[in-house]
Formats: sequence, structure tokens, C-alpha cells
Amino acid sequence: MTKEKKSKPSKELPLGFVDRQEKELLVRDFIISNIKEVMIKYGFQYLETPSFEYSDSIGKFLPDKDRPDEGVFSFKDETKWLSLRYDLTAPLARYVAKNYLEIPKPFKRYQLGTVWRNEKPGPGRFREFLQFDADFVGTKSLQADAELCVMISEILEKCGLSKSDYIIKISSRKITESLLKKINVKDNDQKLTALRALDKIDRLGWDEVKKLLGEGRKDKSGDFTKGANLKAKDIQTIEETLKKKLPETEDLIEILKILKNYNFNNFEFDPSIIRGLEYYTGVIFEVNLKFDVTNNKGQVIQFGSIGGGGRYDNLVNNFGNYDAPATGISIGLDRLVYALMQKKEFKIKQSKPVVICVFDKNLMKEYINVQAILRNADISSEIYPGEGKLKKQMEYANKIKSPAVILYGENEIKSGKPTLRNLSSGKELSIEIKELVNEIKKII
Repeated sequence: MTKEKKSKPSKELPLGFVDRQEKELLVRDFIISNIKEVMIKYGFQYLETPSFEYSDSIGKFLPDKDRPDEGVFSFKDETKWLSLRYDLTAPLARYVAKNYLEIPKPFKRYQLGTVWRNEKPGPGRFREFLQFDADFVGTKSLQADAELCVMISEILEKCGLSKSDYIIKISSRKITESLLKKINVKDNDQKLTALRALDKIDRLGWDEVKKLLGEGRKDKSGDFTKGANLKAKDIQTIEETLKKKLPETEDLIEILKILKNYNFNNFEFDPSIIRGLEYYTGVIFEVNLKFDVTNNKGQVIQFGSIGGGGRYDNLVNNFGNYDAPATGISIGLDRLVYALMQKKEFKIKQSKPVVICVFDKNLMKEYINVQAILRNADISSEIYPGEGKLKKQMEYANKIKSPAVILYGENEIKSGKPTLRNLSSGKELSIEIKELVNEIKKII
């Protein structure tokens, strides 16, 4: 009788997910701290909403099958579908509707949170990522839209970029609304397919986008994306219109005037900016990095957009009759961190513990006393947490990049002088316990 072989779980991650290590996380923490400083200065309130919402509250992905799997991760809870949030804007709209009478109008909020997208992953595009949002809800004033552009510029420069490293591209959804009306596109699904196609101009280029506006496009992997089935002459009209460089709508003329009042000029009008989400109603903007980065395969790529936003005056109305015109901006923090880490060297201190080596478990009280002295002086330290001889303990200390080890065996305890070994220079110093703190601070 053969014994059934037990299958082991995979050590690989699902596509679109990634493990993030300490250096990247510390850089991210640095960026987040800068964001919070700017948000406080600009008068925004900090808000957190749950990771899950009812699927019909998300808005864009209403369930039209047995399971609402179009773009979101979902499960059924008793009688209702729940979905992991796709962005932070729809949850904000739900929050505003729920708390409409209590919150100030306008309501200025910012949020940092993970979002999930159940779609095909690609280079630098994940199914799970950290997002930063800032929004004004309850105002039609385009001064709010302009302030978001000024604000995000201040954050980028505070994080180490110069004005030549990025550009904010500005347009209006009123341009595309007028254009689709002109070529007589009335079907909502066809309109959304066309908008999503146009949103890929920056990434795919016009030749590939025209396929998506027509019958469809097959990507490098062989996957086929159904197109908007527009006529060739209508596709030509769209291309010619969106390649014009003159802002003609009232909202664009007004916001450009306000940006001039701010003495802000690190932007350009670009009618090809679309923003794929369907809830935008007016001015839209996109934050683009202008420098090259290297991808995981060592290839130099133009990174492009790290986020954007715009005006969405009708979203809160999905939850009832609320007067809540709004505008907001979203930045993909993980994409920003990835690009920034290639652009500049972050001198972020990674505190590694001094390792107290264990010679005899019966001497543990002595080791704990030394550890307490170091930790009371705010020095990162640890008693070797594993089992093994001194060689194994030294390998551990080197592996974690510890600055030093403390050798405190029976002889050192009798003399009252532990040995401090500097792991960078290899030098050893026999000193009294009371001198340990000062000597270690010279090393770290």
C-alpha cells in the first residue's frame, strides 16, 4: 500500500502581490511623514475607512453576475456582497453621505490606505498597493482643484524631487464628453470602453489605443481586449481633437488663471489626459514623473504617472440627494517609493541591534542586566535569540548587519569587563560595563 504524498503549500506569491523589505518600508514611512506634515499645514483632517465596503457602495463595479468579480475582490456575507475597496474615493463618498449633517462643508480629508484591484497585473502595477488621497467635498470652487495641484507639488519636492523631475498635466472631462457627443456615442458601455482606452494613451501610445477604440487589441501575452467599436472616421476625429493644445472649456480657463495667482507653473495642458474612472465630471489632472527608472529586469523605462485626480460632482449623490460637489487627488505611494529610491539615495538610518552573545544559559541574568542597561540608553540590543555556538552567533550578527557584539563569558563576568567587538573594523575593546553605552554610541 503506497503512502499518499502530502502536497506542500506554495512559497510563491500570487501575481500582482509583493513582499516589501525594511529599506523600502522606511523610505515609505519617510514619505508618509512628509505627507502628514503638508496635510496638517493645508488644514486637512485625517480619516480612515474600513477595507471592506458593501459591493454596491463601491459604485463602479455593481454586481452584474453571480459574483461581482469585475475589478474587485468580493465575497458574500449572508445576503449581501462585500468587496475590498478598489480606491479610497468611493468609501469617502459613502462616509460623507452617512455623516452629512455632522461634517463641515466643505469637508477636507486625507487618507492613507491599502486598496485592492482584481485585474491583470503588469510591470509596476500591483493588485494590492498603498494609496494616498486628499479631497475637498462640498465645494464647486476651482480654487480647491488648484490647491490640490500646488499641494502635491510641495509633497514631491519635500520628498526630494526638483521641479524638472515631474509635471502635472491638466485637462477636463468636458472635452471628451463634448467629443463623444459630437461623434454620437450614446451607449454608456461604449462610452466607458472608449474612455478606458483613451486613458492608456500615455502607456500604450496612439497606435495601440486606436485598436482599443476600434475592434480591440491583443497584448504581448496574447490576451485580447474588446474594443469600443468606433468607426475609423470617428477615431480620427478623437485623435485630432485630443492632439490640440489649446484649453477651450470654461473650467480649464478658470483653473489656469488660479494657478497663475499661486505663481505655480509646473504644469501643462494635455487634452489626452482622460483618467479612466467614470465618475469624473470636470477638471482632471495627472502627476507624471519625467525621469527614467530601471525595472526589475534591469530595463530602463519611462515611469510616467504616479497618480492624479479631478472633479467628481455627482458621486455622493449616488447615496441620496446630497449637495456635495467634490474634487480630489490620489497618489500610488508604492510606485512613488519605487521611483524615488532610484532617483536619490535616502540616508535613512536602519537601526540594527547590538548582539549580546550567549556563552552559558545559566548566565542569562547577567546578559539580561547588560541588555537592560543598553535599552535604557535607547540602544537597540538583543540577547542572541537562537541556539548554537559562538561561530553561529557571529554569523547571525553579521547577517543582520549588527554594528557590534558583546562577548560576556565567565571570565569577563569575573573581571566585570565585557568585550565589545566592532563588526565593521574587527577591533575589540575590553571595558567596564558602565563604559559600554558611550563606546557603543561611537560605533552606531
